[in-house]
Amino acid sequence: MSSSSGTRPGFQPIERFSTAQRRKVRAVLTDIDDTLTESGRLPAIACQALENLHESGLIVIPVTGRPAGWCDMIARQWPVDGVVGENGAFYFRYEQGASRMIRKYMKTPTERDADRERLNTLQSQIPSLVPGSAIASDQAYREADLAIDFAEDVPPLPPATVKRIVEIFEQQGATAKVSSIHVNGWFGGYDKLTTSLRMLLDEFGIDAAAHRDAVVFAGDSPNDAPMFAYFPNSVGVANVMRFKESLPTTPAWVTTKPGGQGFAELASHLLHKKILPARRRLKRKPNHISP
Repeated sequence: MSSSSGTRPGFQPIERFSTAQRRKVRAVLTDIDDTLTESGRLPAIACQALENLHESGLIVIPVTGRPAGWCDMIARQWPVDGVVGENGAFYFRYEQGASRMIRKYMKTPTERDADRERLNTLQSQIPSLVPGSAIASDQAYREADLAIDFAEDVPPLPPATVKRIVEIFEQQGATAKVSSIHVNGWFGGYDKLTTSLRMLLDEFGIDAAAHRDAVVFAGDSPNDAPMFAYFPNSVGVANVMRFKESLPTTPAWVTTKPGGQGFAELASHLLHKKILPARRRLKRKPNHISP
């Protein structure tokens, strides 16, 4: 059993991620915005990196705050094994051979309906209380959270204003997390980490709680800090350094390049001298579509 990350030096060059450590890795979890993307677009180099990792036999799962509508497409069309969306509200996995989408939600339909009523109130309040903010353009495709845009389709807001958005969510009992572009708010005890651990265990038989060094997580912003803290082999793409002074927990490793180029750098490093059969397929446990 591997231990938690504990006290460790952060922001170490990715080159120091040793071959011995890489050979333990069975799954790669990655944020999307500003980790895979650059200026809001997915570059070819990042898509190829996902393909290379997937074809190597590693389990590849984007873990994102993006909405259910996007996640359905990602699970179907990207070279990945599934996706955790809306900051842990659910995971989706598409069974290619059976043409079947597995959708597992962390809350029941009744609970989600009640949460939506409360979020609708916040959706009408926050833009008027925080000038310059806006409802995220992808909100129509969300099932479980509310995303407030502070840097995607609006001019970037200062940290104090972003903090005000977080405070409004929290005053109403919601969880709020800051990404590189949005503040996401939701009601419930789930998060990216807990849902990722559940998906790895239930769908792929990987007990990442017991073997944390079997997982690599890549991210770029403060809302990735719990993942950085949990996984000893956490990696920040170079643009994470803009948050160097505010991150509560740093990634163990950092790439030399930002965004999708940095992710491709990580993928290349993971696959270098890694002994894997071509597209090894782990046996999946029986699963079901949740209510």
